[in-house]
Amino acid sequence: MNELNRYLEEVSTELDPILKRLVETGVSSRLNEAVNWSLFAGGKRFRPALVCAAGDAFGAERSSLLRTAAAFEMIHTYSLIHDDLPAMDDDDLRRGRATCHVRFDEATAILAGDVLQSMAFQAVADDESLDFPVRIAIVRELSSAATRMVEGQQLDLDSEGVVSGIDLLRRIHHHKTGAMIVAAVRSGALAAGANDDELSTITRYGESIGLLFQITDDLLDVTGTTEELGKTAGKDAVAEKTTYPALLGIEGSREEARRIHTEALEAIASLNRKTKVLSLLADFILNRSS
Repeated sequence: MNELNRYLEEVSTELDPILKRLVETGVSSRLNEAVNWSLFAGGKRFRPALVCAAGDAFGAERSSLLRTAAAFEMIHTYSLIHDDLPAMDDDDLRRGRATCHVRFDEATAILAGDVLQSMAFQAVADDESLDFPVRIAIVRELSSAATRMVEGQQLDLDSEGVVSGIDLLRRIHHHKTGAMIVAAVRSGALAAGANDDELSTITRYGESIGLLFQITDDLLDVTGTTEELGKTAGKDAVAEKTTYPALLGIEGSREEARRIHTEALEAIASLNRKTKVLSLLADFILNRSS
């Protein structure tokens, strides 16, 4: 097992018990089942790992990062549940098994997403390991990013079947994918007490890897199989979405990914901090196969 895999496993091991406690509604066993079905379906806990890696880099105690990390995973999972709905991407498969609305029903899936969203903010607001001003700052980051994510989804829907250029594509993905990634690294840094210059630098890193993530995601939709991805491959082309491979071609998209990866590494190279895991996460995005 390589160093990054060990780190991702460590974060998941510490995070999952906290997630289980945070999402227990005590109201409906069906709602609990739907939430747990989606939240514990597998995955690398990438956004929580970004929170922890940024916090670790700036010297935070891990215990002060985990509820924030959980909040990002909860928002991310809510977005996946809603993205998969018939009114959105209409997908039957997520992480190799039935999507929430297929396993349960549409109404329960909507409610599962709704409750995960609200619980995410409570997770940060009630975090006694953080001072109140830090909690407020992280809630601001999370709420702003969640809003931009939704705006990006609407832009993405509006662009289906419409020929658009690279500027609009970048705008969509800076919102839809990048906003939560930027907020994750900023929130980890905020929990650690990073100063304004450090926040500016980690923001540039987050913006780069957010865009990098979407380029590789677009490539995987073209080059991967449903079995490899754990979700339906080729859906972008069916939906007539503008993607990086559609605009730049496969090799052009790979070249763009390498360029942005370099930008991400250059950003954190200027920090006199322990940024090795952040570098490994950027490498992972560039080279990911699923």
